[in-house]
Amino acid sequence: MHRITLINGDGIGPEISDAVVSIIKASGLEIDWDLQTAGADVIKEEGTPLPMRVIESIRKNRVALKAPVTTPIGKGFRSVNVQLRKELDLYANLRPCKNLPNIKTRFDGVDIIVVRENTEDLYAGIERQVDDNTAESIKIITKDATDRICRFAFDYAVKNGRKEVCCVTKANIMKLSDGLFLDTYRKVAQEYPNIKPREILVDNLCMQLVQNPNQFDVLVLPNLYGDIVSDLCAGLIGGLGVAQGANIGKDCAVFEPVHGSAPDIKGQNKANPTALLLSAIEMLRYIGEQEYADRIENALIKTLKDGHTTCDLGGNCSTSLFTKVIISNL
Repeated sequence: MHRITLINGDGIGPEISDAVVSIIKASGLEIDWDLQTAGADVIKEEGTPLPMRVIESIRKNRVALKAPVTTPIGKGFRSVNVQLRKELDLYANLRPCKNLPNIKTRFDGVDIIVVRENTEDLYAGIERQVDDNTAESIKIITKDATDRICRFAFDYAVKNGRKEVCCVTKANIMKLSDGLFLDTYRKVAQEYPNIKPREILVDNLCMQLVQNPNQFDVLVLPNLYGDIVSDLCAGLIGGLGVAQGANIGKDCAVFEPVHGSAPDIKGQNKANPTALLLSAIEMLRYIGEQEYADRIENALIKTLKDGHTTCDLGGNCSTSLFTKVIISNL
């Protein structure tokens, strides 16, 4: 039996995590869930949105499924997601973006893997107030961090039968920082002769994605570009409600949806659990449970093909009804 940390989040987090846990249970796979609370709801009692017990649980179990946690904009505590990535050195952010049936989008056949470096770049958080008129942020790119994220992207491509890994930078302007990222990518690419290398500037990439996204396979990017481009790609497949994600390190991995905690619809039984379910499916593949992952994914696809969707996708299913239909399709 697998023991996996479950962070059920806040807002709609508990609702969608309950849905996903019930679907996995219905598949027949036994998981011993180590439930851990985090976020705004625990600050009053424990003084922090991310208690050390959560970190220790993930380190012990090595794998976690995480529902969304609220992060205040411009004030309050730092993002729990950012803290988890830093504490556990979850250096690779994996964002598969693939069309699902019966979800209206501008393009069909989109199947893009975004691999985002997760630990440095402008997200290193090195900032200072120079004077009343000027604030400064420092962009950090290192050869070691770039080497491991590029190897992650190429290894993923090899393992999953992908044909191309495209490096995304702005090296024509930031010749030292992005230049280092690009140079390191080129060296790594030479070790993977069966995967086609490609290079593109991030502004050109964005234009190409909204004109012809089907030309892209695997993208590898520094942190900031990866953050922006992964959400753009989510828009190509129907939005954040169907966008899965994973943060993977050498020793631990945390699987989570991309969307927020949506406190405005908390408790209304209308939240869409698809993104968390897709993240859980990726998690099952990560722990070697390919058969169960395929069964659950097929049940989800059949549910969508049959026209059962939640309100955010134009349907009329409640969270509980959507979950029930998926379970019946298992």
